[in-house]
Amino acid sequence: MDPLTDLLNGVRTSGALFNQSSVTGSWAARFEDGSPLALAVLVHGSAWITPEGGVPVLLSAGDVAVLSGGAPYVIADAPGTEPNVVIRSGGRCTTPQGEELLPARIPDAGARKTAEPDRTLLINGLYTVEAGTPSRLLAALPPLAVIEASVGTCPVSHSTFDEITRLEPGQQILLDRTMDLMLITALRAWFTRPGAQTPAWYRAHSDPVVAPALRLLRTDPAHPWTLPALAAKTGVSRAHLARRFNALVGRPPMTYLRQHRLALAADLLREPDTTLAVVAHRVGFANAFALSNAFKREHGISPSEYRRRETRPEI
Repeated sequence: MDPLTDLLNGVRTSGALFNQSSVTGSWAARFEDGSPLALAVLVHGSAWITPEGGVPVLLSAGDVAVLSGGAPYVIADAPGTEPNVVIRSGGRCTTPQGEELLPARIPDAGARKTAEPDRTLLINGLYTVEAGTPSRLLAALPPLAVIEASVGTCPVSHSTFDEITRLEPGQQILLDRTMDLMLITALRAWFTRPGAQTPAWYRAHSDPVVAPALRLLRTDPAHPWTLPALAAKTGVSRAHLARRFNALVGRPPMTYLRQHRLALAADLLREPDTTLAVVAHRVGFANAFALSNAFKREHGISPSEYRRRETRPEI
């Protein structure tokens, strides 16, 4: 398991929103949607993006910006332009005074092909999840990460944008998975860009002590692991393993194992015919009751609520 896969395991968009802006002249939009993660893809032209309390950063055609933490930010033609549009929770568009405007809309593939030379074309994706975004992912990212076009590009093709504009069954799941693909591609480019200062958890997967422990926990998560047993398997003392693991991964080994088991349980709960008792057995919990309690503490909702949300029919 590579470090980025480990970080993103179980992270899935639910209810993604896309907005396309085709603008010219003087313009600015303030985003107050509160999304824990958001993407801004500059398809054509140039723009400035300014996170709350941060410095303006210039975006050029092909650049992708990842914003994390849910703080407001402004995208404009110039750093000093006052916003005349505010994007709020749920994709609502208003004036700065709160007057309702036309709702945000999903991108139009045709506009990507026919952008005028003096027009800026921007696509925003807002990440929403009912159960919350893993704190470890947010902790690994700065408030604003800009991936320049020379490092990584948006992987979504014209045909995909054609598909997500079609109001047909499965549209929301297509929007969600499109957002997932864009996020994963952007983060892969961010963490592997030249000169990147990779965080400790990224280096953990090549550490001679921590890497073998991670492999053991992920290969057999249902095993009744204890810290002494894991230390014996990796050939180091309990204290050394705990100290090294916590320093690089950011959590003690048994906390990491519990969270990994719960991520696996979330995947299995998407299978409607798999009982909670079977899920508990497969991921290493003593019984359905223990899994249910741990799952609710971690995700904020019960396994049954999570299953209903994830398997609800497309309307």
